[in-house]
Amino acid sequence: MNPLDRSRTDQTAHSGKYQGNYQVLDPSLLGRPVHLLPKFARRFADALGTSMGGPGGRRYWGAYRLVNLAFERAPDEEGLRWLAVAGPLGTAAVAFERSLLLSLLEGRYGRKNAAPSAARDPATERVTATEERLAATLTAQLAEQLHARVAEGLAAVGVEVPGADAAVVEAPAPASAPGKAGWVIRVTLSAPGEQQSHCWIGLDQELMSHVLQGLKEERNSVRTARAGNDGLSSGLFVKLDGRLVSKDTTLGALFELKVGDVIPVSVGRADVLLDESRLFTAAVAEHKGKLCLTSFEDAE
Repeated sequence: MNPLDRSRTDQTAHSGKYQGNYQVLDPSLLGRPVHLLPKFARRFADALGTSMGGPGGRRYWGAYRLVNLAFERAPDEEGLRWLAVAGPLGTAAVAFERSLLLSLLEGRYGRKNAAPSAARDPATERVTATEERLAATLTAQLAEQLHARVAEGLAAVGVEVPGADAAVVEAPAPASAPGKAGWVIRVTLSAPGEQQSHCWIGLDQELMSHVLQGLKEERNSVRTARAGNDGLSSGLFVKLDGRLVSKDTTLGALFELKVGDVIPVSVGRADVLLDESRLFTAAVAEHKGKLCLTSFEDAE
């Protein structure tokens, strides 16, 4: 495993629970480019936001607009109804806050025989067939957008996956909640006069593997391109100084020195310095009339 990958995973991966300002590492993510997941999330957010703001998107999403999109661990919330859509790259499962669905229905169909200020309590309202159809439609939309972004990422780095460019055709079906170790994308939405609402898109292992595969190949491509332009990728040049001899003397003896005086010294092993820091010792040798350093040893 590349130590650089481990360091990046330790520092930036959304890899589980947090304790204060420190992140608890999920060992299964070591060496995987999870530090690049925010980059994929930004691409997905751009495409999803554009889709929601278009004429077709406004038909279903109404006044709601995308506020934030981020990878995180599966939510530990009871009462969420998950719908799964299988595609050529894996399965995506989607869950909506009940209040979000009711608000979308109210905005689309209006409320009859209800005061404008009356509040709706999701716990007391039964789930209607219209609400279920809306949830299924939005689930299919989100899953198709996600699969399209994953396929684009793979295609951009030259990874061919059979059927990756095919549309998601399977109808959403009820599914169980992702495990606590599963990955989800939290989508945060807002509308004028409304509190922020959320929905979640869960990714199964196959789909998440394709996301990371595209990011891993992208990371390798960036490193390859950087190798030709960045001198640090092939070597780091530093200046080393060799101190051949040193002699301790008193200040009085130093001031008594005259031109022509001889200071007796013996040449042993030389010190090799980097910015006045002693790194090595080396033997002094002669080669073609020049003094050279050889037989380097680490300085203790």
